[in-house]
Amino acid sequence: MTARVPLGAPPLRVERLSLPESLAVAATGQSPFGALGYGTPDDLAWMPTVNARVLSEAGAMADVWHASEHVESGTTGVVRWRCDGHWMLGAIDLDESVEKQGLAALAQRAYRDLFASLEQTGCAHLLRVWNYLPQINGDGGGLERYRQFNLGRQDAFVEAGQAAFEGAPAACALGIHQGALCIRFLAGRVPPLPIENPRQVSAYRYPPAYGPRAPTFSRAALAELGGGDVALFISGTASIVGHETVHVGEVITQTQETLRNLEAVIAAANERTTARFDLARLDCVVYVRHVADAPLVRQVLEAALGPAAYTLSHAVYLEADICRQDLLVEIEAHAVASGALHA
Repeated sequence: MTARVPLGAPPLRVERLSLPESLAVAATGQSPFGALGYGTPDDLAWMPTVNARVLSEAGAMADVWHASEHVESGTTGVVRWRCDGHWMLGAIDLDESVEKQGLAALAQRAYRDLFASLEQTGCAHLLRVWNYLPQINGDGGGLERYRQFNLGRQDAFVEAGQAAFEGAPAACALGIHQGALCIRFLAGRVPPLPIENPRQVSAYRYPPAYGPRAPTFSRAALAELGGGDVALFISGTASIVGHETVHVGEVITQTQETLRNLEAVIAAANERTTARFDLARLDCVVYVRHVADAPLVRQVLEAALGPAAYTLSHAVYLEADICRQDLLVEIEAHAVASGALHA
């Protein structure tokens, strides 16, 4: 039976705003529940930022979350969090040059503290995770750094008794060019419903060729937010069919394949809820490996969705390395619609 958000829990809402709009919300006298910023200042405690170059014409943007007005802030180990007793937003930043640990150990430590923070706040279920690590495709002493990260992440999931395979949360993992290991997460009191893409092998079932530990995430997840709304969280999605990269070296056809994967996972999600989600109504973050490719990616999206599509007008474009060296573009997204999960 599908778990429901408890009666009396404040509904969780999200809106994508420009930086001036986000600051205007905070200027009303009380900071929002929390936010994830793209190109935003790094001194706003309620808005941890992603340390990646923004390529969007609109400049800095943020996903601003609203919940209860009674927000508590705290720390658990290396985790900084904000929680109203029903919903939780957390942030981790760990600088390898300061911590003097390898990436696998650092990732395990970060996720160990993350799970401790969930236990401390009572928001025991991860809804969505965003991972950013410097030089994701670099050599980490004989093992690619992304594969090192996967080692530490999965070990922490297993150690904490969290679902590392079926039931893993929606997530993405991108490469930033500098800065700290950066993890952002959203959690709640009710587990989400994981969704897989029928066109792809589930990431946690990748063969050993992709590293000693498989990536720990589901392709998407559905979560009831209260107030009659359902959220769809779509993990980082790229030009992968089965488990293999397709259209190597071709950013246009990789973007087209990515859109086909997004359509497939949206269709799979729509089978599990009365809410209706659509490719043209998403808040996307579009990651491009090469800055010069951003206009080409925009052109593909416009041709597929139409120039007036909400997805186009609200997309954030970031320069970032993708988890595989042969991938040139990745898109992750969320959307909220009225409805309920199927029992």
